[in-house]
Amino acid sequence: MSGCCGNDTNFDGVSDEYKRRLWIVIAINAVMFVVEMVSGHLAKSQALQADALDFLGDTLTYGLSLAVIGASVQIRTRAALAKSYSLLLMGTWVLGSTIHRVFYSEVPTADVMGVVAVLALIANLASVLILVKFKDGDANVRSVWLCSRNDAIGNVAVIFAAVAVAFTGYAWPDLLVAGIMASLFLSSAVQIMKQALYESKKAEQHSPLGH
Repeated sequence: MSGCCGNDTNFDGVSDEYKRRLWIVIAINAVMFVVEMVSGHLAKSQALQADALDFLGDTLTYGLSLAVIGASVQIRTRAALAKSYSLLLMGTWVLGSTIHRVFYSEVPTADVMGVVAVLALIANLASVLILVKFKDGDANVRSVWLCSRNDAIGNVAVIFAAVAVAFTGYAWPDLLVAGIMASLFLSSAVQIMKQALYESKKAEQHSPLGH
């Protein structure tokens, strides 16, 4: 995977074009958080609510990414670590609530799931296309790309879950997708954390105080 821990990734987000694109993606994520959280609650869909949380997390972390552009390596890596911790928390919460719903589940409304998931997929594909030019960079930039990519994958999975719920009449496809999304949160958190720690250590080694 290019731009991960063992590679030199110099782009730190200092670009007017990147900032403009990031603002657009932040707005898209904020709107879709509201749409999916309301829809997920009404449709009783764990997968939609998990995806809504992802939109919220992305809105907040992209804002943090924007705030630390141009800052020192240490500040940027701390921001990336903060994002990895938030992903860990979200992944843990989604996984725990999904396990709970296994025992106390209601069959979600498949048509609402499907329509909203398609809207979310369109929003996320737009975000991916907006950011694809800047998919490689430091841990801060890389984390933005990983979150956008995960969102698109998650939306495709929710669409499949909606179809499966409609055909089977059971809630398990919704819960399965929520579990998969939780694993994506956790996996991305580990990737971001590893790269941030690598960059922080590398910066310390090249600092005059590090010798």
